[in-house]
Amino acid sequence: MDLQQIQTYLDSDNPQKRMKAIVELRNHQPTDVVPLLKQRMHDQEFMVRSFVAMGLGYKRTEEGFDALLDFLEYETDPNVIAEAANSLSKFGDVALPYLRRIFAEQPHWLVRQSIFAVFEDLHDPETLMECCQLGLIDSELVVQFAAVANLARLAGTHQEDQAMRSLEQLARSEEPQLRAKTALVLPQFNRPEARELLNELRRDANHRVVAAALETLL
Repeated sequence: MDLQQIQTYLDSDNPQKRMKAIVELRNHQPTDVVPLLKQRMHDQEFMVRSFVAMGLGYKRTEEGFDALLDFLEYETDPNVIAEAANSLSKFGDVALPYLRRIFAEQPHWLVRQSIFAVFEDLHDPETLMECCQLGLIDSELVVQFAAVANLARLAGTHQEDQAMRSLEQLARSEEPQLRAKTALVLPQFNRPEARELLNELRRDANHRVVAAALETLL
C-alpha cells in the first residue's frame, strides 16, 4: 500500500481501516511514517492509539520519541500507556528516566508489568531497584510477584545488598505466595544469608512454600 492510500485509510471512519493503514506503514521509512502516525494519536479508539504507540517504537525517530512523551501526558487508557512505555524502552537508556516516572505515577498493574518486562533489554540496576521497591508495596499481588522476580536481576550488581534486604523481609512475609516466590529467587544470590533464608523456607509452615524452596534443589 502506497503512502497516499495509507493516508486515505487513516482518514476513514472505519477503525479497522485505520488500523490496517498503521500496519501497512511497516513497509515505509521512519521519516515518512512518524508524521502519519501522529495524525491518529488522539483517535477515539484505544486500539488505534495502541497501534500508533507501537508503531512509534518500531519506526524510531527523535520526533517519534517526543510523540511518545506527549502520549504519556494526556493518555488515560492503561493499554495505550503500557504500549507507549514499551515503545519508549526501544530507544534505549535515554528512556530510563521516563520509564521510572511512568512506573511511579501509573499504578495500573498492566503498565507496571509492561515496564518490568522491558528490563530484559535495559540494564540499569538503580532504576530497576526503584521499580521493585514500588512494586513490592503495590496493592496487586501480580505486581508484587513481578517485583520479587525482578529482584533476581540485581544479583551481582551494585544493588545486590539492597535487593538482599528486600528478600529478607519477603521471606518473612505473611503472604505465603510471596514467601514461595522469594524461595525461587534466593538461589540467584551466592551469599550465606541467602542460603540461610532458603533453609528457613524449607521448614516453612506452608507446604507450597516448602515445595518452592525444595524445587531449588533440583
